Amino acid sequence: METKLSSSIISPLVSILINNYNYGQFLEEAIDSALNQTYDNVEVIVVDDGSTDNSSNVISRYGDRIISIFQENGGQASAFNAGFLASRGEIVCILDSDDAFDQTKVEKIVEIFQQNPDIGWCYHTLKLLDVSNNNVLRSDPDGISSHKIDFRQQIQKAKLPYFVPATSGLCFQRSLLQKLLPMPVAQNISLGDHYIKFTALALSSGFFLNEDLAIQKIHDNNAFTLDYFQGNKKQVEATILTLTAYWMRNKFPNMINFANKIFGIGLGIYWQTGGIEPRCTSSVKEYFSNTSAIEKIEIYSRAYYHANPLFVSIRRFRLLRDLRRAKTIADAGERSTVTTSV
Repeated sequence: METKLSSSIISPLVSILINNYNYGQFLEEAIDSALNQTYDNVEVIVVDDGSTDNSSNVISRYGDRIISIFQENGGQASAFNAGFLASRGEIVCILDSDDAFDQTKVEKIVEIFQQNPDIGWCYHTLKLLDVSNNNVLRSDPDGISSHKIDFRQQIQKAKLPYFVPATSGLCFQRSLLQKLLPMPVAQNISLGDHYIKFTALALSSGFFLNEDLAIQKIHDNNAFTLDYFQGNKKQVEATILTLTAYWMRNKFPNMINFANKIFGIGLGIYWQTGGIEPRCTSSVKEYFSNTSAIEKIEIYSRAYYHANPLFVSIRRFRLLRDLRRAKTIADAGERSTVTTSV
């Protein structure tokens, strides 16, 4: 039986932020996994974003064992902002309400931060679980060795990182999140994790931990996680990318090159799937109004590359090639130099 670490001055408070919207059937397991950690000095904050199912009843059963926040539906970013505002931890871990933490997660994450005091973030792998048949699908990302990593120079050059983990694998120093939050809010779009991931990579070095310290549940509402190229989810991805780029450019002008790149990718996906969503039209127009002629050419070229079906096989090949290269270089110790070509 594992013994919990006792709280002390060298055991920093860790905040676990759980954002929830109508995932009452999964919520209890998520909260229990956060409370039942082998590390004692933890606070669990659950933000319910206007759920209409039984979520409020599930949350209320925990009483003062957790910090509960009930708000009108404002979207994932709004829930992140509210949870962080209520938190006090020096380290912050994020947990989607349909996922669950391994009981040793916080203990291991604290150790990583204490061994690497200069990093701002730590990402770890997740075990993907098909809830329809309780079948473990794979770890994601898979096969890349644990290592300290720094994407900042690559992002300045508009190079994409070779992995972008799921929300429940995100852990941060509070000092880094204070630079990113509060984040812009968009209702009914899960923009929060993309914004945090990309801006965190651009502002700080971090650590990639190749351990499955959380379970990501695959079900009807998120099955597109398994296939980046699945057609009926592409418009959602386009909206997320274009709006993330819009906010990054506005808040962090030094990230313009990177923002232009993901904006171009998002625009290309829009072209491929029938056009820009009406709710994003004004943001797209404003984005272009603030770009130079050269920037516009670069954005349109990137969009064309991602819109033209003739390039699908090339994009797949380059993505797989770069992932293989990343694994090889990470294992060889040249770990901060690999980027993707998309």
